[in-house]
Amino acid sequence: MDTSDSRETLLDLHRSGKLVDRYPAVPGLLAELSGAELVTAGRLLARLDPDEVAAAHPGVPAVTVAVTGHGTLAQLVPPLTAELARHGLLARPLVSDFDGWVFDLGDPESGLYAAGPDLTLCVLDHMIVFDELPLPWRPDDVERVTREKAGLVERLAERFQESGRGTLVLNTVPLPHRFAAQLVDHGSRARLGVLWREFNVRLLRLAERFPAVTVLDLDPLVAEGEAATDPRLSQYAKAHLSPGLLARYARQVGHLARHVTGRTKKALVLDLDGTVWGGIVGEAGPEGIEVADGYRGEAFAAFQRAVKQIGAQGVLLAVVSKNDPEPVAAAFRDLPGMTLREDDLVRIVANWRPKHENLTELAAALGIGVDSFVFVDDSPYERGLVRHALPGVAVVAVDEEPALHVEALLRDGWFDARALTDEDHARVGRYRAELDRKDFLDTFDSLADYLRGLDLKVRIAEADEAQVPRLSQITLRTNQFNLTTVRLQPSDVRALLDGPDTSVLAVEAGDRFGEHGVVGALFLRRDGATLHIDNFLLSCRVFSRGIEQACLAAVLAHAHGTGATRVSGHYRTSPKNGKVADFYQRNGFVPAGGDEHGDGTAARFDHDLADIPDPPEHIHLINGLGGEGS
Repeated sequence: MDTSDSRETLLDLHRSGKLVDRYPAVPGLLAELSGAELVTAGRLLARLDPDEVAAAHPGVPAVTVAVTGHGTLAQLVPPLTAELARHGLLARPLVSDFDGWVFDLGDPESGLYAAGPDLTLCVLDHMIVFDELPLPWRPDDVERVTREKAGLVERLAERFQESGRGTLVLNTVPLPHRFAAQLVDHGSRARLGVLWREFNVRLLRLAERFPAVTVLDLDPLVAEGEAATDPRLSQYAKAHLSPGLLARYARQVGHLARHVTGRTKKALVLDLDGTVWGGIVGEAGPEGIEVADGYRGEAFAAFQRAVKQIGAQGVLLAVVSKNDPEPVAAAFRDLPGMTLREDDLVRIVANWRPKHENLTELAAALGIGVDSFVFVDDSPYERGLVRHALPGVAVVAVDEEPALHVEALLRDGWFDARALTDEDHARVGRYRAELDRKDFLDTFDSLADYLRGLDLKVRIAEADEAQVPRLSQITLRTNQFNLTTVRLQPSDVRALLDGPDTSVLAVEAGDRFGEHGVVGALFLRRDGATLHIDNFLLSCRVFSRGIEQACLAAVLAHAHGTGATRVSGHYRTSPKNGKVADFYQRNGFVPAGGDEHGDGTAARFDHDLADIPDPPEHIHLINGLGGEGS
């Protein structure tokens, strides 16, 4: 579908009053739109009542986004609404009054804190400084005001850390040329540049000090040619950042919203001919493809470098190509100009089957959903087929100009995360080991024999501070074995870790092929004689090995040993966790109602601790909880 068709269909749905009913189809309609077209679409979507959309489609994640700042920010709502909709999310924007940012963030009783937004956008602009300068002004005045403003923002960030929920999003502040040019000597201009950069450095460092804070750097966007400000809008409407820059800012917020709702992608799957290298390896042979020499070859090499850089940070890399396997293997193995090598990839699939079938099988082999994939291909036909057959796959279009491949890959921040953990850096090796486990499984006649031969060790214990980032990441990225799908930022996990009646358990596992690391989490809450399992999560890498039964046995034994008379497990249905809907019932719990949300999506199951099961025989359980069964 081309962009004109997408735009017309969206407009038709709006005019016919069917846009609410068809909201789940909106991501597909927006997929090929960009720039002004996307903002126009956002204006239509912003007219919808979020409550009406949520009622019609309870499976669509809603993200409450509070918008505050110094200038007029209403123009941010359309691109923000569209960017979230592109990722299958529903925006609930709350725009504060003009110049209300200090009150909003400084007063714990403000409406902003009361709303409890998932994302709080405090949009900073250059006028927070220049509105405070005397006339005439000198660089010394800028130094004083930027120091004061940096201190103010720091205090507000600290207050948010103490009183807010979700994530506070700050930004660096571009310096428009029209202010630097008012200093007629170049020495003063240079000093202004130094002072302004120091101001932005102080803002960027807030993310290091406050776990609840993310700082978006706008300087790279301005460096790419996006105007920092529109003089007329700034003067007449007090809208101090340009519409184009706000649209680019909204795109980055969309990436962040996708992450906090658990929709970060896990794997990058590449076509080869025309994507990773130039030419057709089956016709030209490995020695005839463009991979390093010449201007096109250098462009393909730059793309490979970007892919390798992404893979080094925990993103799984794979290949799905319509080719014979022999020349593909020879190219990765023998070509001296190749940057990507077989060791960088968890799997190379080269055959003549439809790519959507290969992607489905690859997802099953890796133990992740196909909606965890980003697929890059230069063929419109192949891209269209994958979009149609597997709508959850993010499809990236590249064309005959390889110099633009990197930009196309990075434009949507598919793998953006607030922070990386040690688990991220080890992920590729662990998934490669997982494929070895599957090969090992093929040597056994039964699953029971395989599990006994795996020599599986599981440790469950109270989490520590060092594990907080990983435990937060599990809540953000795990969708299938996630019994309530509650997403927690590091600050949320830390609060539960420190709470008087709550505890957080970390689950670690390893076997004959190596260590899995932290693969699961349980969030417990004690209420008198009842121990509540508020959530239980397990990585898809370790499904169906008895780890979940071992952990549950440990928790039940711990509850009994510490005087509890009942354990209550909570479940809330989501579009992806249906396979664990009967988990508690399969493990000795009985239904106990508990639909606290009143919408039929939540349930509670109770265990009376009369019959506590032993861990599965094939698992060596290291129970660090105390109580019975330790």
